[in-house]
Amino acid sequence: MLTLFTTPKPFVGHVAVIQRNALQSWKSLHPHVEVILFGNEEGAAAVCRELGIRHVPEVRRNGYGTKYLASIFDQAQEMAAHDVLCYANCDILLMGDFRRAVEAVSSIQKNFLLAGRRWDVDIQAPLDFQRAGWEDAVRHLALQTNRQRPAQWIDYFVFSKGLYYQKAPEFVIGRPGWDNWLIWFALSSRAAVVDLSSDVCAVHQNHDYSYHPEGERGVWQGEEAQENYRLLQNGRKFRTLKSAVYVLQSGRLRANPSRWMVLPARHVRGWFYRAWFSFLNLTRPIRHRLGLKQEALARKSR
Repeated sequence: MLTLFTTPKPFVGHVAVIQRNALQSWKSLHPHVEVILFGNEEGAAAVCRELGIRHVPEVRRNGYGTKYLASIFDQAQEMAAHDVLCYANCDILLMGDFRRAVEAVSSIQKNFLLAGRRWDVDIQAPLDFQRAGWEDAVRHLALQTNRQRPAQWIDYFVFSKGLYYQKAPEFVIGRPGWDNWLIWFALSSRAAVVDLSSDVCAVHQNHDYSYHPEGERGVWQGEEAQENYRLLQNGRKFRTLKSAVYVLQSGRLRANPSRWMVLPARHVRGWFYRAWFSFLNLTRPIRHRLGLKQEALARKSR
């Protein structure tokens, strides 16, 4: 079966609602699923006791109190009861399609990383997991909202035990870049990297950035974010789901058709700018004529 692990924000207000929703959705996947929560944030111990979740309060942190990725991943791999693990952010709802996808791939692959794009939705209230059809309602809301994030936004990672053990550098969780490093490392280790986006509707419950003193800007551009970016070595260790070796479609593994289109990270910026400026130069005569035409129409209307 499966061991899921995560680390939460304080269980306060709306964040408490969506984190409890996520944890309960994981517990609903299978009677024998194991869930481990790392960190001593406000309310964490009480929620773990209530939901029957294993609680590990001690996690290594930096000077800002932010948790290190390696501390969480290494402890999880040491204590997991199962050989297949999944780290998921504590606001992600996972459902039966996720369990089926993991079972389909893990039955034929021994060394792997499975991940997928998320769907953003607004959920304000606790979900009723005793009500039949709760999964269908959540999936319908996600598809109706129709906001699936691009390939670089990754919030869950299923992997074979040992893949990342004592391998992760000094990334901190909750800041950008570490998720893309996880994909790069799996690819460099020749693990089977599989994009589950077609078969799995992983639902991200939207929230604000009030947990950071500088808000959204601090999360993405602050000092900790810059250190995470530095560990990506100018993009050399940055990959997205577009680099996955396989995609899962209707329960079957297929070669990823878009993989050959992915350029090495160090070439992407220069290529993009050259292509953009070429586009601007090629369309300049057309844009100039359109501008003249609009000016003539404006004069005529006066």
